[in-house]
Amino acid sequence: MWRHIASNAVTLLIVLLFMGGGVILWGKGQYDGAGPLSAAYCVEVPSGSNMRRVSERLEEDGAIRSGAIFRMGADYAEKASQLKAGSYLVPEAASMSQIVDTITRGGASTCGTEVVYRIGVNRIGVQLRELEPSTNQFVEKANFNPAEEDAPEIYVDRKASAGTRFRVALAEGVTSWQIVEGLKAMDILEGTVAELPPEGALAPDSYEVRPGDTREDVLARMRTAQEERVAQVWETRAEGLPIETPEELLILASIIEKETGVAEERGQVASVFVNRLNRGMRLQTDPTVIYGVTEGRGVLGRGLRQSELRAATPWNTYVIEGLPPTPIANPGLASLEAAAQPLETPYIFFVADGTGGHAFAETLAEHNRNVAAWRRIEAERANQSTNN
Repeated sequence: MWRHIASNAVTLLIVLLFMGGGVILWGKGQYDGAGPLSAAYCVEVPSGSNMRRVSERLEEDGAIRSGAIFRMGADYAEKASQLKAGSYLVPEAASMSQIVDTITRGGASTCGTEVVYRIGVNRIGVQLRELEPSTNQFVEKANFNPAEEDAPEIYVDRKASAGTRFRVALAEGVTSWQIVEGLKAMDILEGTVAELPPEGALAPDSYEVRPGDTREDVLARMRTAQEERVAQVWETRAEGLPIETPEELLILASIIEKETGVAEERGQVASVFVNRLNRGMRLQTDPTVIYGVTEGRGVLGRGLRQSELRAATPWNTYVIEGLPPTPIANPGLASLEAAAQPLETPYIFFVADGTGGHAFAETLAEHNRNVAAWRRIEAERANQSTNN
């Protein structure tokens, strides 16, 4: 009898082991297999959360089939305690193991809300946008000027969210004063700016920032980026340029930046200034005169007066010879490259052509015809504006 009982016990143990192994294999298949998501999905992991709360949210949203298996798999992979706050994009049919890896790997959030502080030549703006997982495209939710408007409620709410990312984006051609004023308007940054950075010393680009970063630290990053750009571009400069130092390259690039917003024209505009410098001609460019009036502290907002064109300021290139003493804005990389490697052209004149670009000329007679054409366009526009 005892032998029979022992035999049955061994049989039962074997059955239980096989069943247990089957359950484990089934659970592993559930953990590693394709998940139920029919479309991409954003999961937010709040600061201070834990794997149970996250798994319950994922199960409730239909991203996983079993919160218990999700937690057991995370425990087995020794990732249960490695949860990272943020907002993450989970692709269609993502497995539980993929989701666990995503929310424990950390790094930059891959979806959710992004706040972009845009510092432009004419406006400071705050854009709040959110990623639409199904299209993987950002959708704008708010856009306001912090210097003139109260922040909308959605901005106040999202700013406090763990998954929200922040960037400051500088437009090419902004001045150092405009950048500092823009950073002052960013309510997530801290600290004061002790001294206005030199004109041209800050690189227009997009910079990731975090709440609590200091304004001085952000400016230091911008300054380092511009120093690196200027050094790299200086090494690639063409031979025989009428500029002798990286600082002069920066000055010329800033004038090119302010003279044209058409990317394809930068090389031609650069060639005009290089040709003028080589011939000992004055540059005679309005943006330098405007800088002499404003010193970069805001937009002039009107046309230049004849008295301003004749005024003897250090930046008035109708009066001074050669380059002005400092840059007149912070040029972008493309303008730096145009200054270092201008096109070879015979042009020494250019004027607006009414399309946003310019008409270039080799002779004064040709230039005068281009100017006359531009004056007719200006008159037509003024007449249309009056009639409307």
